[in-house]
Amino acid sequence: MADAEIPLLDEEKSFSGSVEGCPGCKAILIVRENHGFPKKLLFIVANMMLCNSLPIAVIFPFLYFMVQDFHVTKSDADIGYFAGWIGSSFMAGRALTGILWGTIADKYGRKPVIFCGIMSIIVFNTLFGLSKSFWMALTTRFLLGTFNGLLGTMTAYATEICSEEHVPFSVSLVGSMWGVGLILGPALGGYLSQPAIKYPGVFAGTIFDSYPYFLQALVITIYAVMVLAQLAQLPETLHKHEVFANDGKAGAYDPKESLLRNFPLISSILVYCIWAFHDIAFSETFSLWAVSPKRTGGLGWTSTDVGQALALSGLALLFFQLVIFPSLTRLFGPILLTRAVTALSIPLLVLLPSLTSLEDTWLRVVVTVIAILKCCLGVSILSMIHGTVWLRVCISTQRGAANGLSLSVVSLFRALGPAVGGSVFAFAQTRPHASILPGDQLLFFFLGATAFISVLSTFPPFLPQSTNKPIIEDDF
Repeated sequence: MADAEIPLLDEEKSFSGSVEGCPGCKAILIVRENHGFPKKLLFIVANMMLCNSLPIAVIFPFLYFMVQDFHVTKSDADIGYFAGWIGSSFMAGRALTGILWGTIADKYGRKPVIFCGIMSIIVFNTLFGLSKSFWMALTTRFLLGTFNGLLGTMTAYATEICSEEHVPFSVSLVGSMWGVGLILGPALGGYLSQPAIKYPGVFAGTIFDSYPYFLQALVITIYAVMVLAQLAQLPETLHKHEVFANDGKAGAYDPKESLLRNFPLISSILVYCIWAFHDIAFSETFSLWAVSPKRTGGLGWTSTDVGQALALSGLALLFFQLVIFPSLTRLFGPILLTRAVTALSIPLLVLLPSLTSLEDTWLRVVVTVIAILKCCLGVSILSMIHGTVWLRVCISTQRGAANGLSLSVVSLFRALGPAVGGSVFAFAQTRPHASILPGDQLLFFFLGATAFISVLSTFPPFLPQSTNKPIIEDDF
C-alpha cells in the first residue's frame, strides 16, 4: 500500500502502516494507549479461557456414574468403553473443525469465532447436563466440540493485544487460566453432580433429582453468559489490509506454504499430539479407576473424592506455573524440563495399582503426587508449543491458521485418548487374575508406555534442539 493511501493520524497515536477504518489498527492504538499492557482486555481473555476449559475437565469425576445411570452396559466392566466414547466425542468434534475455525479467524476476524465458541458452551453444555441417554450425551459433547474454536483463537488473540515485551505474560496467562479450569472443573463436577443424593435436604424432589448432572452444567452456563456479555468490550485484532512481514514487503511470507514446510512447528505439533493422547487418556482412566469398586482393583472413591484430588493437583499446577516453572525453564529449557517430569511420572504410574494396599492417607498422597506431576508435564508442553515455537514461526496473519492446524491435529489425538484408554480400562477389568499384567496393572503399564514414547519424541531428530530455547523478551 502506498504511503499516500495511509491516513495521517495524530502524532501522539500514530504508528507506521496504520489504516483508517481497520479494526486491527484500532486495536494497536488501544494497546498503545494502555502502554502495551491492557489489563481490562487481559482480564476478559482470562475469563474466556476459563470458560473454555471448564466443560472439558468437569465431566471426569462423574462420567463413570453417568454411564452407569444410562443402563447401557451389561456389567460394570463395560462402563469404560462407553465412558471413553463420551470422553472422546468433544475432541472428535473439535478435530473436524479446528482448521476451519482457524481459517475463519484469519479471514473474518477473531470475535466471530469467539462468539460461536461461547454460544456452543451455553447451548450444548446445558443440553449435556440434561442428557437422559447415552446417545444424547454423546451427541451434545460432539456438537460442543464441533462449534468450539476458542482455544486456538484465544491463544492467537492473547498475543495480539499486548506489546511485544508483554507477550510472554499473555501466553502465560492463557496457560494459567487453563490451570484454573483444571482446578475448578473437576471440583464443580465432583461436588455438584448428583446433588439430590449428596445434599438431599436442599435438592431432593427438585429438577436436579430428575437430572442429576444438570447443576454443574447450569453453573458453567451462567458463567458463560456472563463471559459472553464481555465480548462487546473486546476489540477486533484482524487487519483488513495487507500485513507486512519483517522485511517490509507485503506477502513476503506465504502462510499456506510456510506452515507445512516449517519443520520446528510441525514437529512440535506432533510431540504435543503424543503427549495430548497420553494426558487425556490418563485423566479419563484415572477417574474411572478411582471410582470403580475395590473388588475390581479400583479405589471405590466417590465423585467428590475424585474432584478433590484433581482440584488439589490443579492448585499445585497453578503454583508450579506461576512460581517455579519460569525459573526452571530459564535454567534447563522447556524440553529438558518436560523430559524430567515425564520420566519421574513413569515409575509412579506403573507402581500405582500395587500401592492400593497402603493406608488411605498415604494412598491419597501418592495419587495426588502423580496427578501433580502429570499437570506439571502439561504446563511444560504447553509452554514449549505456545511460547518457544509458536511465536517464533508464525506472523500475526498465520497465528489463527497455525493454532487451527494444531487444534485439529491435537484434538484428533485427544479424541483417541479416552476411547483407547477407556477400552484398555474395560479390558483390564475383565482379567483381574491374569498371569501377566493382571487387572489394572495393564492399564497403568499402558499409560507408562505412552509416557515413555512422549519422552522419546522430545529428542532429535523428532524435535529440533533449537526449540529448547527459553522464552525471553528478545524473541518477540
